Amino acid sequence: MTIILTVYQDVDGCYRGFDQNIHKAENFTNYTIFSLWDTYRAVHPLFNFIESNKNADMVNSMLAHYDQSVDHLLPVWSLYNNENWCMIGYHAVSVIADACLKGLTGIDAGRAYEAMRTTAMNADYDGLSDYVRLGYVPFDHERESVSKTLEYAYDDYCIAQMAKKLNKTDDYHYFMRRAMSYKNVFDSSTGYMRGKDCNGNWRVPFNPDQFEKAGDFTEASSRQYSWYVPHDVQGLMNLMGGKENFIGYLDSLFDYTGAGKEKGTSHFDGSIGQYWHGNEPCHHVIYLYNYAGQPWKTQALIHQVMKTQYGNKPNSLCGNDDCGQMSAWYVFNILGFYPVCPVNEQYLIGSPCAKAATVHLSNGKSIDMRALNYSDENVYIQSMMLNGKNWNQTYIPFEEISNGAEIIYQMGSTPNKKWGSAENSRPMSVSTRLK
Repeated sequence: MTIILTVYQDVDGCYRGFDQNIHKAENFTNYTIFSLWDTYRAVHPLFNFIESNKNADMVNSMLAHYDQSVDHLLPVWSLYNNENWCMIGYHAVSVIADACLKGLTGIDAGRAYEAMRTTAMNADYDGLSDYVRLGYVPFDHERESVSKTLEYAYDDYCIAQMAKKLNKTDDYHYFMRRAMSYKNVFDSSTGYMRGKDCNGNWRVPFNPDQFEKAGDFTEASSRQYSWYVPHDVQGLMNLMGGKENFIGYLDSLFDYTGAGKEKGTSHFDGSIGQYWHGNEPCHHVIYLYNYAGQPWKTQALIHQVMKTQYGNKPNSLCGNDDCGQMSAWYVFNILGFYPVCPVNEQYLIGSPCAKAATVHLSNGKSIDMRALNYSDENVYIQSMMLNGKNWNQTYIPFEEISNGAEIIYQMGSTPNKKWGSAENSRPMSVSTRLK
């Protein structure tokens, strides 16, 4: 497994920029190869811990790309001095906001925010004008319309958090309203996200298990992509009718057996039911049980993925590593936690996948993890200690681990359904619980 870091400059700091002119990197090292639809999820959040200076340089490289862009856009999928325009969203804003909000130095937050906001307001980019006007991307104007709506909503949440940090109150409220746009493509009659035309009509026919590469979803089915609301999982739960319905829909993703090769992902490597670990839209979904008070299901599924989708042979990886995203998922899960929503302060607890591990942080501190009584069978958390305190929450705040941490899990072979199941143990979301 490999996480890519590619320097793109000569020994004197000069490089050919996106505008094809020669530029010089001043006070930063210029990096390239940003597969951002993949790497914003776990790679850059991992760099914030272990390569913070380099991640700050990557942010400054993205800002240089923005400065050199005629369209004033942050990179989407940049390669050397080119832009592939591959994949969707404007996920540089997630990387930049995460870095700034986590306290990385060497980044001009005001300049960064201007680039983030300008990118999100570019009416010529991939259905953004319709998204702003209608609150969703219509399928009769844009391909991958539902996926774009969902990913734009998350990106807008990231911009809102930066606006809040910079005391830009009006912008904060504006982008938080946009961050709720995911609700506009949720079809309550089916319980799934669904394509809608510019007149507000649902696409028909509709099959939540139809895998799409150029329809309303990006390399996924509706059953897979309907879970992409990382900033407001509780809001999604409310739309689905509450906790029990949410759990039922989530169970059906992993238990699904009816997909044929022409309809679902059962023929793809890395699938558990309709959960497909071989591609990024599903990477956070296992952790959503934490929001519903059933973390033991998360714990079991993580070990199923680790045992069946990773290994030490050339063909062990169940999908494209995508510049390190598959690898970063693995690293986080060895430690037992993962950034479901990278920009917020919560790392959701899964289940440790080693007896012990130490990660050396950029600030010279370390995260030391021990899993007592760990074995192939003992995959369920019985109790947990974080920095000497009994810990019953199913998430870890950034402040608890950013300056080093000691994490001790007590493992067992059967679920402890009391640990992490209480309402006050669950991760936070933008929305409050449905009454």
